[in-house]
Amino acid sequence: MMKGIILYQSKYGATKKYADWISEATGFECVETKKANIKEVEKYDIIVLGGGIYAMGIAGLSFLKRNIDVLSNKKIIVFFCCASPYDEDAHKQIRSHNMKDKLSDIPIFYCRGAWDMDSMSFKDKTLCKMLRKAVSKKDPADYEIWEKAIMDAGENKCDWTDKKYIDPILECI
Repeated sequence: MMKGIILYQSKYGATKKYADWISEATGFECVETKKANIKEVEKYDIIVLGGGIYAMGIAGLSFLKRNIDVLSNKKIIVFFCCASPYDEDAHKQIRSHNMKDKLSDIPIFYCRGAWDMDSMSFKDKTLCKMLRKAVSKKDPADYEIWEKAIMDAGENKCDWTDKKYIDPILECI
């Protein structure tokens, strides 16, 4: 039987929620990437890594990049969370930005996250407000899918997490 581990980096909880759901479905241990020890992780056959999207980067992916040579003979799966609805072009951009070189063949999956301005750090809240202000100057008919999502969310608390997003990850496992 294959042994697996789920590594995750969750700033506001959506990625952890997905990691926990995958753990419940598989029995795999869940560990924050910040607490992960490569000597322990390399004992597993399957590594699932999840993180939120921040400035096009997948949080926690640096652990995988640092240790890819040690883990290259493992089955590795990556998922990312973001507030935006799924968009094929955005998915391709995230893949090309993050999954380069030795990571290029690793499957990557989308999971829709959440939006809660009240729980954001001062820095994140400020950046989001600046972003929303810039987007508000555009014609709403010209919004990209992610722009529409953040404008619609506004100051509201929105949770779009859904177990259906882990189905393709479980199939890949």
